[in-house]
Amino acid sequence: MIEFRIDRRSGTATYQQIVDQAKHALRLGLLRPGDRLPTAKEVVAATAINPNTVLKAYRELEREGLVEGRRGMGTFVSRSLAMPQTAADGPLRDELGDWVARAKQTGLAREDVEALVKATLDENYQGDM
Repeated sequence: MIEFRIDRRSGTATYQQIVDQAKHALRLGLLRPGDRLPTAKEVVAATAINPNTVLKAYRELEREGLVEGRRGMGTFVSRSLAMPQTAADGPLRDELGDWVARAKQTGLAREDVEALVKATLDENYQGDM
């Protein structure tokens, strides 16, 4: 089951952080169709956020067709965003992990790696948005 982490200093709305983390887990295959998301009560206990915030995030995921609420049972994943190339055990993931490890060994800080990756993504995905 996914555990949501809230960064109160990120500048991103709390509900959006939950949506983004759920989509991230769906893309990586960590959440699969049929999996149950934590209840609002469980998320509130783990993160100390308002239950309405969790419900807003789950409604957004439901609106996008990624999850479905089942009365009295919870919220379940209805669709995956995973592709074989993004699987946790996929070759691209392994290559990226090796590259990140090399970058760290050369002394690059996490923020440097994030900036480099973002710049490279921007260069390679121009006009794709």
